[in-house]
Amino acid sequence: DPAILNGVYMSEALNPIFVDNFERDPTLTWQYFGSSTGFFRLYPGIKWLPDENGVISFDCRNRGWYIQAATSPKDIVIIVDVSGSMKGLRMTIAKHTIITILDTLGENDFVNIIAYNDYVHFIEPCFKGILVQADRDNREHFKQLVDELQAKGVGTVRKALTESFKILREFRDAGQGGLCNQAIMLITDGAVEDYEAVFEKYNWPDRKVRVFTYLIGREVTFAPNVKWIACNNKGYYTQISTLADVQENVMEYLHVLSRPMVINHDHDIIWTEAYMDSALFASQAQSLLLMTTVAMPVFSKKNETRSHGILLGVVGSDVPLRELLKLAPRYKLGVHGYAFLNTNNGYILSHPDLRPLYKEGKKLKPKPNYNSVDLSEVEWEDRDEILRSAMIKGETGYLSMDVKVPVDKGKRVLFLTNDYFFTDISGTPFSLGVVLSRGHGEYILMGNTSVEEGLHDLLQPDLSLANEWIYCITDIDPDHRKLSQLEAVIRFLTGEEPDLECDEELVQEVLFDAVVTAPMEAYWTTLALNMSLDTEAGIEMAFLGTRAGLMRSALYVGSEKISNKKFLTQKDKASIFTMDHFPLWYRRAAEHPPGSFIYSIVSEDDSEGGGLPKVVTVSTAVSVSVDGKMGIAA
Repeated sequence: DPAILNGVYMSEALNPIFVDNFERDPTLTWQYFGSSTGFFRLYPGIKWLPDENGVISFDCRNRGWYIQAATSPKDIVIIVDVSGSMKGLRMTIAKHTIITILDTLGENDFVNIIAYNDYVHFIEPCFKGILVQADRDNREHFKQLVDELQAKGVGTVRKALTESFKILREFRDAGQGGLCNQAIMLITDGAVEDYEAVFEKYNWPDRKVRVFTYLIGREVTFAPNVKWIACNNKGYYTQISTLADVQENVMEYLHVLSRPMVINHDHDIIWTEAYMDSALFASQAQSLLLMTTVAMPVFSKKNETRSHGILLGVVGSDVPLRELLKLAPRYKLGVHGYAFLNTNNGYILSHPDLRPLYKEGKKLKPKPNYNSVDLSEVEWEDRDEILRSAMIKGETGYLSMDVKVPVDKGKRVLFLTNDYFFTDISGTPFSLGVVLSRGHGEYILMGNTSVEEGLHDLLQPDLSLANEWIYCITDIDPDHRKLSQLEAVIRFLTGEEPDLECDEELVQEVLFDAVVTAPMEAYWTTLALNMSLDTEAGIEMAFLGTRAGLMRSALYVGSEKISNKKFLTQKDKASIFTMDHFPLWYRRAAEHPPGSFIYSIVSEDDSEGGGLPKVVTVSTAVSVSVDGKMGIAA
């Protein structure tokens, strides 16, 4: 195809731009350009693997980021002919066409489907006379109903067109729906009746609603009529003869809807809903697996074609949501505090209680609706949806709620009073929420200690830092990427890596904690040497964690004799500091008076062996008071 070859040649100029972008910001993941002709340019390049049929079926034009960037929000009514002439292959093609159209819709679009023969009926009676948001649940529901359609009777399209125009006009006049593009998709094997009066009454002369027509089958007898409908209503006509034709022909409507945007040179930047990056499955907390895409359309600026509104494609880049969450560092939020992100549709982008994966055998798989979980499903104490409504509107403010927080896989609950602070993120459809629990996160304990003294104690073998926390930025310079956070902090303090960017406030807290807790190593060693086998047998480990993510631990038995070998390791996320949360033993102790001891017993279903392990975790909070202000320090 000459158009594809020319596009590939033209877009080669993007490669040095992608390289330069990555050199200036190595945190960039994928950068890419999706062409309207179907080719896909990706940096860094990868080897594409075919599916089980030996085919590489990826089409960038089907992806949500391409569709959202190429068009504006749209209200669509799909009209499908279910008269007797549509039986057999024609009905199969029509159903596939509807499903393909549904797959091009997203959360910012609104849709309904009308089937017609002798009479008009909405395929979902509950949605009669309205448009519904084209979210995943509604799209899947429509697909099930489409699959049940049967052909019979005689087709009369006039009533269906009238009903469609009425719905779209009512929504437009009420200020509902997408408030941008409106379209009718007519899927039929022919139209013979007089329908011109409908267009004169409802759509001419302004033609606010575009009409796209899809002629099903190889017959061309009715082609002029069906084509006339589209051409006289600013739409597009196409004939679909086989199932293989569906995908390519359906996508044409997107390019038509993009024309006004192209002609007006509206380079709107779009941000997509969350989606899964499978490469992060094993390395991050579940709520941090997600990505968003930022994309924008690419237009032809040639003088001779500028008025035609030609969309060349869409350029985009993936952004890990954890990059946005860096706006709220974990250590500043207190023991129970957290940050979360949600969209202008109320769906969660990131939240500690968002668990997008489920276990099937030994494999983790994405849940079907992982990116359409509503904020009200995790912040369920917001019964009046005050928080949800404010964040959807992009407001800035705060509110307080008494909440019950389930922990330890739902087996225990914490009763907290949380303060919610929220605001919109400029230039995106997202809002950021920050939650602080009363009694935590209000004050930060700052201690003074010398770098020399702190460095000496940081080098002790029993000490580690939370590797998911960002003490130093190690993902920009390739030479720093192999460093653990502890190694990076040490190199920063010794001056070995002057180019390292570090959070000096957090590093100062770590230095102070390292100095203050340094005597614990000698104390634990003394206890081990003087331990009575009669009264103290069974103690396997002592450990300490501070609010700066610093951990110290000491073993009283050989590592091979530890009952719970996952404890304080990446395999037991609940027991360590993560970007998502403080350890469970820390959180539970923080909710009891300092000096009281909290006991946790690993229950039977937590053990891989199936038996009840004989191990108890005991923790207590260490508080610091200064001028009447108290905070949990460890």
